[in-house]
Amino acid sequence: MSKSNKIIIQCCLCGAGTKKAQAPTVPYTPEEIARQVVEVAKAGASVAHIHVREDKEVDGVMQIGYKSMSLEKFTETVELSRKYCKEAGVDIVLNLTTSGGEYEDYKRLQHLGALKPEMCSFDPNTLNWANSYIFENSPRFLNLLAQEVVKQDVKPEFEVFDTGHIDSVMYYVNKHGIPKPPHIQFIMGVGGSMPGTAGNLAFMVSKLPEGATWSVSGIGKAHMPMMLAGLALGCDGLRVGLEDNVMYGKDADGNKIIATNVMLVERAVQLAKLAGREIATADEARERRQQLRIAEGRLYHQHRTGKRAAYCQCLLRLNALL
Repeated sequence: MSKSNKIIIQCCLCGAGTKKAQAPTVPYTPEEIARQVVEVAKAGASVAHIHVREDKEVDGVMQIGYKSMSLEKFTETVELSRKYCKEAGVDIVLNLTTSGGEYEDYKRLQHLGALKPEMCSFDPNTLNWANSYIFENSPRFLNLLAQEVVKQDVKPEFEVFDTGHIDSVMYYVNKHGIPKPPHIQFIMGVGGSMPGTAGNLAFMVSKLPEGATWSVSGIGKAHMPMMLAGLALGCDGLRVGLEDNVMYGKDADGNKIIATNVMLVERAVQLAKLAGREIATADEARERRQQLRIAEGRLYHQHRTGKRAAYCQCLLRLNALL
């Protein structure tokens, strides 16, 4: 079951690969991304997952909107997002990727210290993405990332693509003292990892670390099934957006309807409300994180100091939150 009736809607705006030929409204530039951050916040998203793009010559061909981990692009995007949200009177948590398609360690880490985001992605394993290329997350890099999220006090969103990844999450949490409980983002339906079925999601949920919060997204055709399964299983959040899925449905003539980020957020909000859930604001998402961290910290302190009565009382408080 979810930890609260409030559900967190996250929008992954563009990812590293979705092209305008697939979805004309997918944002490339810092200006486009920041404007859409405001739009999805108005539509009900409390978290925006951000990748950046740049125009770059690749193998002698100029690529428009190519995947990037450019600090300059991240800085411009974050500054514009914060500015436009303030002007529009909306609030949203910014969740910056650490896996934007460039694999030098420093490029994947530099924006965390520079921009101090509230959240960042943390992919705990390497996998053969869609059986086509290596999505590299070496132990060397993951140890550095774990150290950095602790140092910068950034909440990691652990992206879990398969069952063994959960074990890796807890390895880095325990080794580096990443504050518990962890937040798990299940990504279902990527070729070469866990297929996006209700049975598979239920199995993954059964393996969650104690107290963990969790969200789910399905890639492509798994998008809608995973939202429905997630709601049925009591998810804490839903992730939607053009990074994961570009198709909204079909019209009366059977033609594909290409989604926008706002359309996907609005549908997630509608589904959540039909399931009897309330939509969390950005402040409510932050508050939930802080409540769990304080309770876990007190519990750990009482356990270490041997204060049994206080430990038991704190354990009851933590269970009430969970």
